[in-house]
Amino acid sequence: MHLVSRGDGLSDEQRIEGAAQGLLRDLARLNRALFRAGAWGLTRSELSVLDALGDGPLRVTELVARTGMVQPRVTVLLQKLQDRELVTRRRCTTDRRAVETELAPAGRQLLEEGRRRMAAALLQALRTQPVDDCEQAVGAARRAVTTLAHAMDPEAT
Repeated sequence: MHLVSRGDGLSDEQRIEGAAQGLLRDLARLNRALFRAGAWGLTRSELSVLDALGDGPLRVTELVARTGMVQPRVTVLLQKLQDRELVTRRRCTTDRRAVETELAPAGRQLLEEGRRRMAAALLQALRTQPVDDCEQAVGAARRAVTTLAHAMDPEAT
C-alpha cells in the first residue's frame, strides 16, 4: 500500500485505518442493537453456533473454525442446545468416528423468527426515511460488508 500523504497530513494507510476503526465501532453498535432486537433467549455464543449450522450439518471441528471458539466450549454449547432441542447430533455417514450436528426444526424456527424480529427492528429504525432511501442504504451496506468480508476471508461463502 502506498503511504502517500494528502492535504490532511495523513497517509493513505492512516486514513484507511481510521475509517476501519470507525466502521468496527459502528458495526459493533449495530450488532448489539440487532442482537437485543432478536430477543433470542440465547447467549451470543449459542446463537453463533446455531447461525453456523444454518447452512447445513457440521462437525465440531468445522464449528470451531466457523465460530472461532475452542473445541471444549463448542462441545458444551452443543449439549445445551441439544438439551433445548434446538440441534440434533448423529454419526457422520462418511466417517462413523465423527459426529455431525444440524439444526433441529425448533432451532431453524428460532433463527428465522429472530432474524425477522431483527429485520423489523431495522425497518422501524429507518421508518423516518423514504422506502427507496432505506432500500438503497441497506443494499449499499450489504454490498460493502460483503466486499469487506470477502477480502478478509475469501474462502468463506
